[in-house]
Amino acid sequence: MDAVARLVSPRSVAVIGASADPTKTSGRPVAYLLKHGFAGRILPVNPKADRIGDLPCWPDVASLPEVPDVGVVLLGAERAHVAVRELAALGCGAAIVLASGYTETGEAGALRQRQLVEAAGTMRLLGPNTIGLVNLTDRIVLSPSGALEMDEFPVGSIGVVSQSGGILGSLLSRAAARGIGLSKLVATSNEVDLELSDFIEYLADDPATRVIALYVETVRHPERFRRACLKAAAAGTPVVAFKIGRSEAGARAAVSHTGAMAGADAMYDALFRQVGVIRARTFADLLDIPAALAAGRRLQGRRIAILTSTGGAGTLVSDDLGVAGFDTPAPDAATAEALRALQTGSEAVLDRNPIDVTLAGLRPDLLRGAIRTLLASPSYDALVIVVGSSSLAMPELMAGAIEACLPESDKPVLAYVSPHAPEVGALLTRRGVPAFAAAESCTAALAGLLAARHFVPPACSLPGTSAPSIDDLPGGSLDEAQAKRLFARFGVPCAAERVVTDADAARAAALELGPRVVLKILSSTITHKSDVGGVAVNLPPEAVGTRLLQMSDDVARGAGVRPDRFLVQQMVDGGTELILGMHRDALGPAILLGMGGVTAELFKDTTMRLLPPEGGLGREDAASMARELRTWPLLDGFRGRSKADVDALSDAIVAFSTMVAQLGDRLLEAEINPLFVLPAGHGVCAADGVAVLA
Repeated sequence: MDAVARLVSPRSVAVIGASADPTKTSGRPVAYLLKHGFAGRILPVNPKADRIGDLPCWPDVASLPEVPDVGVVLLGAERAHVAVRELAALGCGAAIVLASGYTETGEAGALRQRQLVEAAGTMRLLGPNTIGLVNLTDRIVLSPSGALEMDEFPVGSIGVVSQSGGILGSLLSRAAARGIGLSKLVATSNEVDLELSDFIEYLADDPATRVIALYVETVRHPERFRRACLKAAAAGTPVVAFKIGRSEAGARAAVSHTGAMAGADAMYDALFRQVGVIRARTFADLLDIPAALAAGRRLQGRRIAILTSTGGAGTLVSDDLGVAGFDTPAPDAATAEALRALQTGSEAVLDRNPIDVTLAGLRPDLLRGAIRTLLASPSYDALVIVVGSSSLAMPELMAGAIEACLPESDKPVLAYVSPHAPEVGALLTRRGVPAFAAAESCTAALAGLLAARHFVPPACSLPGTSAPSIDDLPGGSLDEAQAKRLFARFGVPCAAERVVTDADAARAAALELGPRVVLKILSSTITHKSDVGGVAVNLPPEAVGTRLLQMSDDVARGAGVRPDRFLVQQMVDGGTELILGMHRDALGPAILLGMGGVTAELFKDTTMRLLPPEGGLGREDAASMARELRTWPLLDGFRGRSKADVDALSDAIVAFSTMVAQLGDRLLEAEINPLFVLPAGHGVCAADGVAVLA
């Protein structure tokens, strides 16, 4: 048994600092182990007590009669490391340290945290600043969380890993109230040793877990996280994550809580997308989406049938699904005819969707018939049943009617409970029909089901044996000509250009590159050249000399520096302007693609991909980035435009990303703006660029 398995499923547990008073935090772990039926041995340690209830109590760790699999350390931060050292010396498998007062509190706490790690040696640590873990599958609770006061919890197939202890208790109690069954819950908190990735890997192999839910404040080890999530995806275990810190205030709060650096939220979007993690947009989604996934049904498309006996509630569901891009088509002729055969009369509304079967809430036979008809229909990929107020009178009858139809199809079946009736929702969920109290939750659950089906692990572009030499380029900020020379060496096509220092040389270059050219200042310190009058476009060769002299005066007034070098560049037109760049933060380097030109920062139409550890982006990943842009139609022939050379764009993205991967830390910044994507068959062309070398 490996260390994580020994921690999650121990045969013996030592509780260091256990109290005989079950009302105290230090008294709860022993009380909860007994209350919830732990079948192993409990070993309380307290020098001031001989017994805790019917259990003998030992004065110190060294006196324990056996080596425990797990030690739960209830001592404060000033003394916890002593118990950890004693447990490690005894050969204990892992210690759970509940105390706070470590890195999250500042430098003094960071010193205590290092002391804790040193004391543990090779023994595994969960925490500190954790609420512990709960293994509902095996009735093992290693936590003082007040949520464990409940007598029973639904046991199911959703594993939860949270970097917040309080959130773990919140999810446990909320899931229990809704009839959602959980398997294992772990609070990793400060993660001095065991962290998110360890438990994702464990749960991916756990036969009792079908879905993994994560509450994430920060990912400390991005590559380990990537590998763990890809392992879960390969095992067919969906991972759903709620990431806190989407706003600047939230990011600061998350960092202060965990004492770790956090990456930009857009980078987390990119990371989650690339490893198949389904992002929960609200805290409620963190239970709603896993509840739908745990039912084990896969959504094959976007066509949703809504069966209702209350028109208004059906409209709520239909409207929200439509906003999210789902389709609610009317029944086909055969399906409508089968529905009409179930219920005749003017009350039935069967030629549209939502399908309003008025008496379904009062007649289980009618409900069963309608459900079977819709599940058998080739027009629909899933069914949402609106449970109206009539269900309050006989919830068991309605739940039974729906449950009886489930074996006849593998299509997802969800319930929207329209009245406030949490007990009805919990009953349905326990019967295998994920039930929700909001129309928006149905949409989120269906979107999660669709995302789980569509994930394909991205391929990467493996780097060559060696990167092109850049020894002739200076360190620091490159000027535009140097930056584009760098990009060209890695295979990014760049506009033809000449570096000049005076008006005569500029005219000669323009005659060579014309009939129309662009004139720019050449500077490694002025990045936004157009802001200071340092760019002129569409110039004929005869106007270039005069324009250079005027530009020199304009830039001197605008930037306080008179330029002494200029760039004459072939005029590129007829293409779509994009921006292609790199971004680096705590999660690593990423490639950014977006609408380019001077409006890039205004419209902020961008998408990102983190670089895989093996190299640059693969070609399909590069192509999908372009399709994700809101302005993708401009590349795809919008309103009669010529289709852009998307194949060449994909090649350029792959080449740029390979450059970033091969240069590694030597490349601090890189950006092409604009990158002109020309009509199909004519390629792409980098017209401006920025790069900073270490």
